[in-house]
Amino acid sequence: RSPRSTKIQATKRTKNSATTVTKFTKVFWCFLRDLRVLRGRILRDLCGFCFSFFVAFPARRPVELSMRRRYVLGLVLFVIVAAGAVAQERPIRGFPSDEAALQRQREMQLRAVPSPERIREHVRTISASPHWAGGPGSRQVAVLALAQFKAAGLDAWIEEHEAYMPMPRERTVRLVAPRSYELRLAEPVVAEDPDSGDAGQLPTFNAYSADGDVTAELVYVNYGVPEDYARLERRGVSVKGKIVIARYGGSWRGIKPKVAWEHGAVGCLIYSDPRDDGYYQGDVYPVGPFRPEFGVQRGSVIDMTIHPGDPLTPGWGSEAGGRKLPVGDAKTILKIPVLPIAYGDALPLLQALGGQIAPEDWRGALPITYHLGPGPARVQLKLAFDWQQRPLYNVLARINGVAFPDEWVLYGNHHDAWVNGASDPTSGAAALLETARAFGELLKSGWKPRRTIVFALWDGEEWGLLGSTEWAEKHKAELAEKAVAYINSDSNGKGWLTAGGSHSLQQLLNEVARDVTDPRTDRPILDEARMRAIAGTSQAEKRAAEADPALHIAPLGSGSDYSVFLDHLTVASLNIGFGGADTGGIYHS
Repeated sequence: RSPRSTKIQATKRTKNSATTVTKFTKVFWCFLRDLRVLRGRILRDLCGFCFSFFVAFPARRPVELSMRRRYVLGLVLFVIVAAGAVAQERPIRGFPSDEAALQRQREMQLRAVPSPERIREHVRTISASPHWAGGPGSRQVAVLALAQFKAAGLDAWIEEHEAYMPMPRERTVRLVAPRSYELRLAEPVVAEDPDSGDAGQLPTFNAYSADGDVTAELVYVNYGVPEDYARLERRGVSVKGKIVIARYGGSWRGIKPKVAWEHGAVGCLIYSDPRDDGYYQGDVYPVGPFRPEFGVQRGSVIDMTIHPGDPLTPGWGSEAGGRKLPVGDAKTILKIPVLPIAYGDALPLLQALGGQIAPEDWRGALPITYHLGPGPARVQLKLAFDWQQRPLYNVLARINGVAFPDEWVLYGNHHDAWVNGASDPTSGAAALLETARAFGELLKSGWKPRRTIVFALWDGEEWGLLGSTEWAEKHKAELAEKAVAYINSDSNGKGWLTAGGSHSLQQLLNEVARDVTDPRTDRPILDEARMRAIAGTSQAEKRAAEADPALHIAPLGSGSDYSVFLDHLTVASLNIGFGGADTGGIYHS
């Protein structure tokens, strides 16, 4: 080639290289701006200076280097400086700087152990058959969990309690006027779901309903919360001496029959309206995840506003042969009969109602005009239960601490279910079992915790937090001295981190969530949790949240096994889980 041609080609290569480097430089500076490990301005500026000097500096300099060599040299120096920055990682609160690196190494070891396949297998095994509290399936699950804890190398045992628990013997609901219709009160077998026909399933009922046989006019009370009764009274509608029908939602289910009784009702039916939990939300099961026509939400209505746990042993652990209240003195058993029904069964009852048309915000998605009543619909509600002391099987495992063995950190999830319980609670219980296995593997490497760790799989949660309450009441003196924190989980699903709890643990939760990466986004799980927490809030609240990098956790009330630890023993507690992206109507069915 001629000298001129060679010069032109060289000029083009130089321009192309310079353009590439310029683009890379811009991307690199954006990367530096967001790089989490390069928190200090000095490290950032030093790294940027090195890159600029060796790569992006104009070509005319005393020592001529080819673009390729400058690029390679700059990249090497950048890696060296960045590696130094990584070495100066963010400190871990509570750990001296000389121990932080080892702690991070241990955490990485721990995170490498849990296996999605093992968790999936736990879910399949535990949910293969019904395992309701007080029944044989619950003991089988407890024995299985005990074997898993021991296989992980942990000290584990089953601690047995008992509780006064009803099993349904008779359930009848009839429309007796203006026409006759008997409700089916059964969930049909779904051909696409062989487990829906498993033997040993409990019938649809509300635990701790009263026995009774009542016939009365029907009144529709919307969600059956106090404000709904106030609106009925303003319209001149009384429920005294009536049977009420309320839809699920708006409150915990046990509030509905309690408030109905307080207003003079003699019975209560609770149904899932398709507007809240059915075809209005999407395709129903098995095509979609929402509640089908004859799907029913079981559940307890024990009066947990007074106390959770066994109704006959408030404040002390219930054990065979121990002290019990007379049944007549139990304050948490409902005073009127109450039963859950499907919206397929609720439809003929609501169709038969007359009276005033329901307010617009009380109307569901059934193909009827919603009326309040009372009448002309009259309903017979007849319930009878077999009340007995039934066994509870709590499964415990412990790793003794070496520095502070008398300071306990507890992590619990329940194992009992209303039916097979693949979602509630097995999705949470399976994660706990795999977490325990991970700690067992860490123990084999020579690691020991500073404080004692206690894993617990509770029985009887669905009935009214029975297992956790009875265990904590039995050990309350020891827990008052030794328990420093209780971490609870229940169900998990597709989605993001959700958390509530004692605000003394909020900073700890934020620090852990900052250091755990979401496999879907490759970002800290804290990021999406914060974003979801402020979604739907006011602009002022969003601006305040954006200025505050912390995830603010919600305070806890009751409803899961943390209740006895937080509300009775005042142990700092967290309730954590993942979910939010998958919804549906399989809950308690």
